[in-house]
Amino acid sequence: MRIAVISDIHSNLLALKAVLEDIKKRGVDITVCTGDLVGYCTYPNEVIELLREKNILTIMGNYDDAVGYEKFICGCDYPDPKDMENASISLNYTIETVTEENKRFLRELPLEMVLKFEGKNIMFVHGSPRRINEYLKENSKEAEEVMGEFKYDALVCGHTHIPYVKKYKDKYLINAGSVGKPKNGSPNANYIIINVGEELDVEIHSVPYNYETVAEEILKNGLPEKFAENIRTGKA
Repeated sequence: MRIAVISDIHSNLLALKAVLEDIKKRGVDITVCTGDLVGYCTYPNEVIELLREKNILTIMGNYDDAVGYEKFICGCDYPDPKDMENASISLNYTIETVTEENKRFLRELPLEMVLKFEGKNIMFVHGSPRRINEYLKENSKEAEEVMGEFKYDALVCGHTHIPYVKKYKDKYLINAGSVGKPKNGSPNANYIIINVGEELDVEIHSVPYNYETVAEEILKNGLPEKFAENIRTGKA
């Protein structure tokens, strides 16, 4: 069984299309999205509608929650006031852009999902089972705490925008990275494929796409230059 997992698309339609094309070539049985469909880039409606068209199983991310309910706070932890200001600009733009129908879709997304594949129970969340916006960074105290009490075979999340896999005794913590706003130092879109058998094997894929067009659209729409820089560099 091969499960593709995508996450943190953040309104980046070109990256999403490139990843879905790549997935199509790799003999995948099912695709799951762990949230944050919207924010930062300029195609939130198109991203939502493409995922709906493809019937991709999708979890709610903190940005989806904020836009769906028009909260005007994204739930991210930004110690730099400038980053917080930019996040507010992104959120306001996205709330104004997303249609009422698509906001309703975001509101109806589940916070978590547990699926069974070949005897393995795999939980999908955005941040963590404890909070939608909790960062389970690799080797972090938070990850140790969560996995210390985790009852399923694998936990798959996003939110950090950096893909990784780590085993905690007989349980796996897997981060799907980010399709639309990677933070691993490359502008390429990234996602994962989980091969389910006696053990779990995780492939991390990096997909090139025309990120310069996305960066130019960000600037054309009056969003912060920092967003375009992030897309071009793959850095936070």
